[in-house]
Amino acid sequence: QVQLVESGGGLVQAGGSLRLSCAASGRTFSSYAMGWFRQAPGKGREFVQGISWSGTNTYTADPVKGRFSITRDNSKNTVYLQMNSLKPQDTAVYYCAAGAGYSGSPRAYNYWGQGTPVTVSS
Repeated sequence: QVQLVESGGGLVQAGGSLRLSCAASGRTFSSYAMGWFRQAPGKGREFVQGISWSGTNTYTADPVKGRFSITRDNSKNTVYLQMNSLKPQDTAVYYCAAGAGYSGSPRAYNYWGQGTPVTVSS
């Protein structure tokens, strides 16, 4: 069992940066791949980035390539999402998730956090 708690969301102007954190409970964090998803108002959940259990491999959705970066620190049971050059269309609730593989499909993830809202103003 893994419990996930996101933090770091907020209001930022277009072009700005935010770093989201996702803290995990449980001693098995390092055995899970992790992913970040987002859900904008009125839209479905969208994959953002995923990272393998070791942190060696990552997978990034096209809309955020070159702007967002996912990393993890297994010694701190935490995964991060660094978001740069933010755009109004990045506005969404951001969720972290844990699963067996860093797939872009939500169905690959077994555990989800409650989400942290990000609002990018123009």
